[in-house]
Amino acid sequence: MEPFKNKISADLVQCLARHLERQLPAFDAASFKNGILADLDRLELKQRAERIARELHEVLPADRAQRSRILLALLAPGEEAGFDGESDQTGMRGWGVWPLTMVVGTHGLEDFDGSFALLKEMTKRSTAEFDVRPFLHKDQDRALDIMAFWVADPNVHVRRLVSEGTRPRLPWGMRLPQLVADPSPTLPLLEALRDDKEEYVRRSVANHLNDIAKDHPDLVADLAGNWLKGADHNRGRLVRHACRTLIKQGHPVALAAFGLNAPAVEVRDLAATPVVVFGDHVEFGLELVSTSRKSQDLVIDYLVHFKKANGSLAPKVFKWTRCRLGPGERLTLGRRHAIRPITTRKYYPGGQAISVRINGQDFGRAAFELEMMQAG
Repeated sequence: MEPFKNKISADLVQCLARHLERQLPAFDAASFKNGILADLDRLELKQRAERIARELHEVLPADRAQRSRILLALLAPGEEAGFDGESDQTGMRGWGVWPLTMVVGTHGLEDFDGSFALLKEMTKRSTAEFDVRPFLHKDQDRALDIMAFWVADPNVHVRRLVSEGTRPRLPWGMRLPQLVADPSPTLPLLEALRDDKEEYVRRSVANHLNDIAKDHPDLVADLAGNWLKGADHNRGRLVRHACRTLIKQGHPVALAAFGLNAPAVEVRDLAATPVVVFGDHVEFGLELVSTSRKSQDLVIDYLVHFKKANGSLAPKVFKWTRCRLGPGERLTLGRRHAIRPITTRKYYPGGQAISVRINGQDFGRAAFELEMMQAG
């Protein structure tokens, strides 16, 4: 598979240079391209966008009005493409817009109104979720006042930007410490978007709430209960996705919001592969027996207790299954979990373990030994 960083490629640089030639009479296309292409191969995705943005800033006029006019003229005419289209002879869209939003986010902070107008147009052809954040950091109240008008915008990408751009802990984006500490200013915006007709927007609202749950779990758990009252299928899915971290953690209020009570079950015969070779997988299984006189809904996750460098075990929760268990009913479950190289974890040989979490309560433990050699 082609490296993801190639979304910002030499061809895209060539495309941007051609559009700049049309807008800047004295533009030196060769110098612009050569300066970027000399570095491009050794850079990762975000670094590539930053490199192009630096060069673009240098060739654009300092006059604010002229700069804004040129940046707008660089954009492709279609407003609904988002990341679905590529930059071409008609203008920049998709990944090609990212360096443009970077220029606005880095150099447009003294012109809130003009910069927000630019970012609004740019996000229609890509996303401005990363580069609206410096404005929120500089003057949160002013930025949110502008974005409050966008919750009813006819363009789906603009509406999504309200939620995605204000996420306290957006991946790849700068953290917003004010909203990490107090997320309440964005809650009215999220409520306005919770029943948006587009899944793309509702998914962003769910991810935003999941961000908040990492710092304010009780707030999101209480909100989940309120939002689920009279909720349709779409809002129910949104709230469930928003509470995924809380459910994994077994937060009692979040579980109760979904009708998940303390489990009345026995976990029997939890067992795992005794020895696992690194690069292979651990197999485990159990028998679940209901001890309740009523049917009960169960969310079942499993935990892998990975060995750390100091010899202690650190649990990581993984989703498993949901089921409805009748009175006295038995259920046999089995699962395989790959133990293979990933960038986010370093493995250590020795004793590890599997346990099970049901409606927030932990059951059992099955040990296994990890040997650090590739499976043949």
